[in-house]
Order: sequence, then structure tokens, then C-alpha cells
Amino acid sequence: MPRPLPFPRPAPKNLRVNVAHVFRPPRAPTPRPPLLVLLHGIGADELDPRLAVASLRAPYEAEPMGHAWYAVDWRTTPPTGDFEQAEESRAALVALLPALAREHGTDPARTFLLGFSQGAILSLAVALTAPGLVRGIVLHSGRVLPGLAARVPPAAALAGLDALVLHGTQDDVIPVRRGREIRDLLGPLLGARLEYREHDAGHGVTAATLADVRRWLAARLG
Repeated sequence: MPRPLPFPRPAPKNLRVNVAHVFRPPRAPTPRPPLLVLLHGIGADELDPRLAVASLRAPYEAEPMGHAWYAVDWRTTPPTGDFEQAEESRAALVALLPALAREHGTDPARTFLLGFSQGAILSLAVALTAPGLVRGIVLHSGRVLPGLAARVPPAAALAGLDALVLHGTQDDVIPVRRGREIRDLLGPLLGARLEYREHDAGHGVTAATLADVRRWLAARLG
């Protein structure tokens, strides 16, 4: 089995910002496997062996370290995001997803996004502004980008999209009311294809939320 490629793996040259990624082939190979795109660092070994996994690195350097999908000024109350950078990241992801499927031979009709925090924010933005690119989204501890609601397509354009929304009731970074805003936005659009779950947790991934993710994904790979 091919070894995962190390960072940085550059994105295609036509992107305005660089979204590097590492790729892990499925442990149970098939000719055109489904693709799970991680917009944060959940360990791939915890996931369904049928999935090919691409783990992305956000394009902007964060302070004091790491990377971000967009800058946040934590000196303001509430913190202020650089939504021009968020739009650049969203556009880069929309261009990158088909390129990933072509490069790695995955099934473009079975691309799933799994995002945590900012990764969830961008996953939601991609799914709603580029209908048809994504089969399903897992949004863990995210929120709705300002202005995104005005760009939501008709429900019919999202007929092929499923969503799992997870949030901790004790989250002190992105309060649980932000997760409920996602639920309220997606509910009329997706109906029963939306699953919303709250956990007694803070701003972090837990064993319980990982179990939700594994169950939800497995149900859509059968």
C-alpha cells in the first residue's frame, strides 16, 4: 500500500491560496473509493477502512503557531474573523475537491467533508455554495459564516446532501447556540437528512463524538 505523502503537498497551481494535503489510501481498496476530506486533524486510523482520506492544512499561518482557514482577532469582543480570507479558503476548497478526486481516483459522487471548529465553518460554506461537490458533511463545533445564509441555494439543489452536526454544550470557544444556528439553517433544507447531536463536552473531539462520526459515515458507505 502506498505511504501517505508528507506535508507540504501543494495544491493545483490555479488556486489563489495554497491548501496542502496528505493522502491515505483506503485500507480496504476498491476501484473508486469514497473520499473523506478532513479539515482538521482527527486521526485517520479511527475511520472506516473503505475510506480514502485527505487531510488538509489550512493556508494561513496562525498566531502564535499553526495554520488557520482565516485570521481571528481575539482582542475584540466577540472575536473578529477575517472573512475575506475565509472566502479565499472557501474558493480554494471548491477548486481543490474535484482535483483531489481526479488525482487519487476517488469517487467524486462520494466526497465527504469532516471539519472541526474553523474546518466545520468552511465545510458548511463549501457544501452550501457548491451544491453537488459534496455527498455529506460532518460539522463538529462550528458556526455559520456571516453572510452565508444569503447564499444558500433552494432545497432542491441540496437533495443529495446529508449532514451530521455535533456540538458540545460546554463549548466556551464557539458556544452551543452557534451549533443550533447551523441546525436551524439546515433543518428546512435537508429535513430528515440532517442529524444534530449535542454532547456534554467542551470545544474538543471526544470518544463519543468520534463514535457518532464513525456510525454516520458507515451508514452512508453501505
